[in-house]
Amino acid sequence: MDSYTIEKLLDLAHTEFPELFTGKTYPWEVLGEIHDFILKAGAALDPQRYERRGENIWVAKSARVAETASIHGPAIIGEEAEIRHCAFIRGDVIVGAGAVVGNSTELKNCVLFQNVQTPHYNYVGDSILGHKAHMGAGSICSNVKADKKPVVVKSDGASIQTGRKKFGAVLGDFAEIGCGSVLNPGTVIGRDSMVYPLTSVRGCVPAESICKQAGEIVKKR
Repeated sequence: MDSYTIEKLLDLAHTEFPELFTGKTYPWEVLGEIHDFILKAGAALDPQRYERRGENIWVAKSARVAETASIHGPAIIGEEAEIRHCAFIRGDVIVGAGAVVGNSTELKNCVLFQNVQTPHYNYVGDSILGHKAHMGAGSICSNVKADKKPVVVKSDGASIQTGRKKFGAVLGDFAEIGCGSVLNPGTVIGRDSMVYPLTSVRGCVPAESICKQAGEIVKKR
């Protein structure tokens, strides 16, 4: 499972809060700490760059937030981020600088690195999205198993018990998720990898690979 560590998936130079990941091996280890981290980090943000809106919501003054967007705290919206029409941020969310949260997109307990795009009808819950990761229209991170048991990350016969009943996906830097795809609980997409549209993904996709359909993964040429 060494290919799916924080070091292999995410460039921490592209998040405003790399300290959230300090001392962790795998990205999903931060999911239980996002709430408390935002409360502490938000209170320390520069008031010249960020303004506090409502209870425990910090929004960069350079961010663009549609009047129809709904934001519940704790949340931090980074500089130059764009929160579009009817976006729903349910709390425990960090939106990185330059990221896009699109129309009718819902976020909950997640971290978006810088320049992430979730632009159209996406659901991202209990997930980590790396630098410049992109989710096509209607693609979602399913974060609860049908049997409600704790999520297990599996790859090539190895497995890691996360101990979490809610864990969606981790997208490595530059990951591309095709329109209408479903990332099942515990999915990890490697850095610079791609998922074809209308694909149901379960398990791990290695770096620089293409997931064409369930069980068919090839290396990029």
